[in-house]
Amino acid sequence: MKTYQLNAEARTDLGKKAAKALRKENKIPVVLNGGKLVDLDKDGKYNGKLLAGEKVVPVGRDGKGIITTDLVVNFADVRKLIYSTDVCVIDLTYDGQTRKAVLKDLQFHPVSDAVLHIDLLEVSDDKPVVVEIPVHLEGHAVGVKAGGKLYLSMKKVKVKGLYKDIPETIMLNVDSLEIGKTIKVRDCQFDNIELVNAKDLVIAGVRATRNSAAAAATEGDGEAADGEAAE
Repeated sequence: MKTYQLNAEARTDLGKKAAKALRKENKIPVVLNGGKLVDLDKDGKYNGKLLAGEKVVPVGRDGKGIITTDLVVNFADVRKLIYSTDVCVIDLTYDGQTRKAVLKDLQFHPVSDAVLHIDLLEVSDDKPVVVEIPVHLEGHAVGVKAGGKLYLSMKKVKVKGLYKDIPETIMLNVDSLEIGKTIKVRDCQFDNIELVNAKDLVIAGVRATRNSAAAAATEGDGEAADGEAAE
């Protein structure tokens, strides 16, 4: 994956009013998820030291919590990341430290499409993550040569693996794809990564068209005529 450099600041003034004020300054609230797992006391509180913007969110019922960090970024600094088709690992720098993260979720205004909130997920060299990456088809399907039409049902797929092993795109070769045949999630195997979408989902295929149906009918009539002539 490509690397994207992003500077942020700790956000300590929380709430809807504070978030609205930030957006008026062309800034976007960000939450960095997937931080360190810590122990909570019997009252469900964390007694360790937290940096500015950090808080502990309880997980499960085993007295554990995970550190999340509230941040804020300038829209101008994150614009290319949001609207790019590339899947990037983010070098996120704040409070004198740099963490690696990937884009987890975006929240847009329902009318203006303005970016309201960003969720990031911290990644490490030994912790698998799940991200969506685009699908690209390569090759010339035999079904298309026979008059069929190639289609792509899933423009993106969910991939699980270490961030360093996740490619920028999933490339699928369609050379052997005949009319009426499909490529499903279950058909795709890759080194070091796994597709985690439902196994029966169709990613791509070749469907019949009027031209291909007519060609098949003509070919069938020709074979019948040859058979009659042979008799």
